[in-house]
Amino acid sequence: MTAIGSLVFCTDCGNLLDGASGDKKVRLNCEVCGTNNRDTSSTIITTKSKPSAFPSALRSKRSAVQTLTEEDTRTTATIRQACPECGKQEVRYYTQQLRSADEGTTVFYNCDQCGNKWQSNN
Repeated sequence: MTAIGSLVFCTDCGNLLDGASGDKKVRLNCEVCGTNNRDTSSTIITTKSKPSAFPSALRSKRSAVQTLTEEDTRTTATIRQACPECGKQEVRYYTQQLRSADEGTTVFYNCDQCGNKWQSNN
């Protein structure tokens, strides 16, 4: 019999067995082939992998020191839209999903010249 997590499979035909309770004294009968199987759902299975088992370019660069500039941390973009306060033709914006996933995002605008902030819903 093979156990994967809390699932128990028949040793003869591989059918998924119903009624696993974790009690090793319980016997589970296979509905397909009729084999009588032990309940091994309480068996704890632990797997371990070496870090070298999953090579990664990111993992190899983890120890490298990175220098970030202000440009790297910019989270806004610019758009050609007039500021309603001062009339500047280019403002910064970013979007956020504030409502449910099936509704549009909210766009936040910020004017660098006068500091005016406003938002609109898409």
